Amino acid sequence: MSMTSYGKSPGHVAPDSLGGTRDDAEDINEANAALYRKLTRRILPFLFLAFVVAYIDRVNVSFAKLQMLADLHLSETVYGIGAGIFFLGYFIFEVPSNLILDRVGARRWIARIMVTWAIVSCATMFAHDATSFYLLRFLLGVAEAGFFPGIVLYLSNWFPSARRSQIIALFMTAIPVSGAIGGPLSGWVMSHFAGTYGLAGWKWLFVVEGLGSLVVGIAAFFLLYDRIDSVKWLSADEKARLAADLRRDAATRVDHSVRGAFASGRVWLLGLTYFCIAMGNYGLAFWVPTIIKASGVASIANIGWLSAVPSLISAVAMVLIARHADRRGERRRHVAVCCAIGALGLLASVQFASNVGVSLIALVIAAIGINSIAPVFWGIPTAMMGGAGAAAAIAVINCTGNLAGFVSPFVVGWLSDLSGGKLLPGMVAIAVALVIGALLVLTTPARQSRTLS
Repeated sequence: MSMTSYGKSPGHVAPDSLGGTRDDAEDINEANAALYRKLTRRILPFLFLAFVVAYIDRVNVSFAKLQMLADLHLSETVYGIGAGIFFLGYFIFEVPSNLILDRVGARRWIARIMVTWAIVSCATMFAHDATSFYLLRFLLGVAEAGFFPGIVLYLSNWFPSARRSQIIALFMTAIPVSGAIGGPLSGWVMSHFAGTYGLAGWKWLFVVEGLGSLVVGIAAFFLLYDRIDSVKWLSADEKARLAADLRRDAATRVDHSVRGAFASGRVWLLGLTYFCIAMGNYGLAFWVPTIIKASGVASIANIGWLSAVPSLISAVAMVLIARHADRRGERRRHVAVCCAIGALGLLASVQFASNVGVSLIALVIAAIGINSIAPVFWGIPTAMMGGAGAAAAIAVINCTGNLAGFVSPFVVGWLSDLSGGKLLPGMVAIAVALVIGALLVLTTPARQSRTLS
């Protein structure tokens, strides 16, 4: 069946302005919608699962902290450095990793990334002092480098920019869902396995959750596809229509070299913007259990269940907000408003920390704002650039932003020690960063230029 013939007679309807018929146009739109629903069903679930286990392995240290600091005699500052040093390894190897993925394909490289980080995550059980903790967290960052920007690049090769914020939002709901799953799971593992074979609960946490990543990493080698023509579940007509859509989308962008991406002031400005955004992401991810504990909840299992509430609610909100941004064709103000909402929620969560209910509501508001930022934000750079430079630019933006993963927990931990254990000074710093991010994104031109200079 051809792209323009779906069994309806054009003689019974008025022609549209392009010379076809309205019914023909509607049929084409319906066929395209069905095509992208199929792509979403086939591609997104596995990528979603991969990001869930990735994020759990990245931030499960926030739960391990509840037992590990006392066992290893570590301070809040040491925890902050250890949690954040992950992102130094991530930063150093991010761009090379994404360039390798662009060359060898997602199937092999994503599988390699996941298997490697699973092994390092399991090995974190052997941390016995500050130095070993730092080393293992750094190696985990090296292992995971390139995963997220690689997936963003991969999705841009399957979905045109007009659909991309929604797709990235669906993918990134893995972040709050990982919190919803990882919180109760971490609490259960640490409580249930504590003392088994003489190992502390936090050690079992790294082993059990690391093994989950290993299984998913091996599966990635068999389930990912690098090219449209290698997919068996698309018909020839669907492949042709998808290829045509992607060619039209590519025509709106200019190919850039790797050197051009590094030389682009706009790329670095977007990187700085993402740094401010990520300050909020990791301020939330690494400190939610501590904020809930500070409100008077003592049981680790209960902390795990309560930490799932903001995650679950924000997962729905981030998809709705991204869909609204795509429909309106506007991303800057959406990002800025979400930054402001996230900042206010974080401040309120610690300001009213003595009240479990109020603090939890504030964390829900913070999670809605903070978790909704990135899916909309990533629609901006992926609509600007193409070619080999796109892989480098996406990696530059992501790794620059993710330096906040080092700065955020370090600053909050340091300010907490400095103020006698109070969380408010650290959350103020995170809120200020989010406000700066809101102001920076508003400097991005409303209509993206076709150059990156």
